[in-house]
Amino acid sequence: MDATTIVLPAAAAEPARPPLPLLAAIVPVIAGVVLWLITGSLFALCFAALGPLMLLASFLDGLRARRRARRSSEHDSDAAWQHAEDELVRLHDREQRDLRHRSPDAAGCLLDPPLRGRTPLSASTELVIGRGDRRSRIRASGGDDARSRAFRERAERLTDAPIVVELGGGVCVRTAQPVAAAVIRALVTQLCLRFGPTELSLHGSGVQAWGLSGFPHASRRRARFRLRLGDGSEPADAVFCIRMPGDEPPEGVTTVLDCIEPRQATARTPEGMSVLSLEGLSARQTAVIAADAAARAEDADEVPDAVALADLEQVQGGDGRLAACLGRREHGEVLVDLVDDGPHAIVTGMTGTGKSELLISWVAGIAAAHSPEEVAFVLIDFKGGTAFDPLRVLPHVVAVVTDLDALGARRGVGSLTAELRRREALLAAAGARDVAECPSLVRLVIVVDEFAALVREHPDLAQIFTDVAARGRALGMHLVLGTQRAGGVIREALAANCPLRLSLRVAESADSRLVIGTDAAAALPGGAESRGLAYVRRPEDAEPQVMRVALTSPSDLAATARRWAGSAGQDSPWLPPLPALIDLPAQADPSDGGVVLGRADEPQSQSQPWVRLAAGEGLAVIGGAGAGKSTLIGVLRSQVPDAVVIPSDAEEAWDAVAELVTGRHGMVLCDDLDLLLAQYPPEQAQLFLSRWETIIRAPEGAVITSSRASGPVGRLLDALPRRVLLRLSSRVEHIAAGGDSGTFDPHRLPGRGWFDGRDVQLCWTDALASTPVGPRAIDGWRPRRARSGVVTAASEATRRALSAALPDCRVIMLAELSGVTGPDIGGEPLVVVADPEEWRSHWAVLQSIRSSGELVVSAECQAELRQLAGVRETPPFARPHEDRAWAVEAGGRPRRVLLR
Repeated sequence: MDATTIVLPAAAAEPARPPLPLLAAIVPVIAGVVLWLITGSLFALCFAALGPLMLLASFLDGLRARRRARRSSEHDSDAAWQHAEDELVRLHDREQRDLRHRSPDAAGCLLDPPLRGRTPLSASTELVIGRGDRRSRIRASGGDDARSRAFRERAERLTDAPIVVELGGGVCVRTAQPVAAAVIRALVTQLCLRFGPTELSLHGSGVQAWGLSGFPHASRRRARFRLRLGDGSEPADAVFCIRMPGDEPPEGVTTVLDCIEPRQATARTPEGMSVLSLEGLSARQTAVIAADAAARAEDADEVPDAVALADLEQVQGGDGRLAACLGRREHGEVLVDLVDDGPHAIVTGMTGTGKSELLISWVAGIAAAHSPEEVAFVLIDFKGGTAFDPLRVLPHVVAVVTDLDALGARRGVGSLTAELRRREALLAAAGARDVAECPSLVRLVIVVDEFAALVREHPDLAQIFTDVAARGRALGMHLVLGTQRAGGVIREALAANCPLRLSLRVAESADSRLVIGTDAAAALPGGAESRGLAYVRRPEDAEPQVMRVALTSPSDLAATARRWAGSAGQDSPWLPPLPALIDLPAQADPSDGGVVLGRADEPQSQSQPWVRLAAGEGLAVIGGAGAGKSTLIGVLRSQVPDAVVIPSDAEEAWDAVAELVTGRHGMVLCDDLDLLLAQYPPEQAQLFLSRWETIIRAPEGAVITSSRASGPVGRLLDALPRRVLLRLSSRVEHIAAGGDSGTFDPHRLPGRGWFDGRDVQLCWTDALASTPVGPRAIDGWRPRRARSGVVTAASEATRRALSAALPDCRVIMLAELSGVTGPDIGGEPLVVVADPEEWRSHWAVLQSIRSSGELVVSAECQAELRQLAGVRETPPFARPHEDRAWAVEAGGRPRRVLLR
């Protein structure tokens, strides 16, 4: 049984009736009669009389023993009941003391001031409305008689005990105004003594009317719980009000006290009706208690509601420190120093608590007191917003980074790594141990908002921040990491190097303990009043200090920018990305040699040098439509006026390539070679590629662009020594073209490519120094011999067209020839037209024309060029269905002509 259970004594047992010793009484009688019969003596009969006498004596002795046992049992029962009564009184007294200690009324709070901070104030907080009977936790077991039942009923009822209700239900007191005000004052005094001003705030018309304005809780703007006194429309977490008897309480109020007399009332609660005694305080008593509470108010209650950065006095720089006033606490300004208190800091706070304003004020405070020659800032806003945009006016801010993608993260890793190496090299060259001994090295502060999102998206960048935190003190690099929560985000290795901690309101107590060592940040009230309310804990602070963060106005930033307008700014360690458009330099340095392609991005060396193609060097450019291939060809043409540009027309390209194979030439430029090659039949495409293999081996060099690296053109691209990868449509094509999977970006800007392991932006130019090669005119065919033959599938149409185009020639069909073996007597050249089948059936005529005349084969009949004309070499490309044909004279090579 537990300690709150009383075991009742059992009822006293009734002693048993004493037995009659009949056998012992009969034996003497029988013995006396036997003796009398034997002896005849009358004295033997006297012996028989002893039996009844012994029977009577034994019965009387049993009655006396029974009375003695009954008295002893009754005494033990009375003692057990007395013990139970004493135990009940003791347990009830202890329970009452526990209840009064746990739920004290106003008098109890004055006699024994309660400890604050045990439990936060909320709607479920217990409010003592009076004293009365309540169910006890004491229980009695055993016994089933009337006395036991009465004892159990008394044990389960606790008299004069605190009666509590939930504070969130509110209280309505229905009685005359003076009595009701006294009751309300007692209830409010109870709460004000139990909870501080940061927990409870008093609002409403009743604060002044009922004499409660002296409490420091009155009209507090920021508190966990808002209590409205009296009627009104302002929002509140609970309401205390007064009504006349019979009036309905306001909606939402669940506790109603009807006062019968000044100290007695009937309470109506969700649990039912009960009668209780009330507590009341006069206005004078309340004023004395309120004055004492105000004198003992906590220091944190004096934090101002608003602070402007201009009202704070910043510590001037020049001493190697980075001190700044961030806000104001109860006794003065809050000064933090990234050098002495850091070297790194963590700032936590939920959305809407003022984290971005704190970071802005911190940067503005340092910039106001320190010149750009002392400190530079890199601001990283991973939310992609405009939080840091106002700070761009400061000359100290060398970079503002937003919306980092995978490439941007890699660039950030390279930039910060290069900055670490650069600072280490400068310290080594100066023979200094840290930045304080190297005046030429300015301090760099990297401020990150939403560090958790950065860690989640780019773990590599998070690792470099850990390296900066480990080595930053000596190198003069400082981190200010802002995040909504620190748990699971900031690793131990990073947190160990961030002794300076600031926390606005956070959702979880664990986050508050992780950052500032207590639950204070999680206990900050919500709402607009707590925006900008933060706890700061420096390494020397035993406990975190609450402060109001200063707000920075545009005029503050403008004044700081004007003050340092003449100071020289620093170069950004975070290399800015390459611009989307880079103009071709007007005059290139001749000593550099080669032609300019664009700029390369080298964050690991913090530079963006020009990229050049040496004279005679070959280059393959691979990219999809709109990726910038044609623009690059234009850039090269503008720098090399004597460059040979391969036309986009298939016939013209064929002729140009054929000429390049036969003689010396300058740089050769060809755009979309794969598309050009696709226009040729297989036989001519093979010859075209073999000629290109000869061209790219020439010392003058060639630049070829293609939309893909696979297919027949891939072998040709592989033969070129250098390659630029522009945007491609898929990762597979990017890898097939020789790129790494990690460098694939389907949204790469036009002209942005990957070249020699570096990201490059190709140049752009509007003016082209050389004009493109125009289309070459093809003369119409005219017979060169007395007899000519034309092989075409459209024989009749061709005959009519030639008759019109050649009025001085006789154009006939092969069927009309009929025995003619030479030119007509009139001397007119003879042109015979027929389809391939007719020519095969008139082999003698065909052989005659082949041996002494000229045979013309239309482009649609390329197969017949070998069969009928006996041509073994590949003819020049001619577009079919555009009146193109090949003319072959006896023993000559085929040439392209126009049949019209």
